[in-house]
Amino acid sequence: LIFLRHHIDDGMKYEYLTVENPLELWQNLNDRFEHLKAVVLPKALNDWSQLRFQDFKTVSEYNSTLFKIVSQLKMCGEVITEDMLLEKTYRTFHASNMLLQQQNRLYGFTKYRELIGSLLIAEQNNELLLQNHESRLTGSVPLPEVNATSSDFRGQGRGRGREHGRGRGSGRNQNFLGPCNNN
Repeated sequence: LIFLRHHIDDGMKYEYLTVENPLELWQNLNDRFEHLKAVVLPKALNDWSQLRFQDFKTVSEYNSTLFKIVSQLKMCGEVITEDMLLEKTYRTFHASNMLLQQQNRLYGFTKYRELIGSLLIAEQNNELLLQNHESRLTGSVPLPEVNATSSDFRGQGRGRGREHGRGRGSGRNQNFLGPCNNN
């Protein structure tokens, strides 16, 4: 009784304040809202028939709307199976995503959540690819020339360079290491 009263709308709490028996309260609420099934069911069935995966920008939006409709149908006593969820999603792919639809069918998903997980991963990977492409379009950065020389490589190697072979001192740079001690 405390639980039911806690979750009842404030306007209805005063209406059922005098009811002391929890079963009686439950029956009164059921009588009051039983007709909602007759109102909700036709709309939910219509929403189910009109629902198409291709009408949504993201997988999450589709998934959210799908489960809203499914919960309404279940509340009205309709049975929605995993196979129905999978088929609804497969059949409503956009024609340009036919390859993705066929690949997902070949995976043989038996649970709707597996299919949605796969679609979410594919969506995330596509977004990353598009972000990478937009951040630097193909061909926007010139390729380095093949025969270009860099000043970093001069003086390195085997030939006589600074402080090798002839010259003064003992092969050390005297400017940095101080005078040479010949003892």
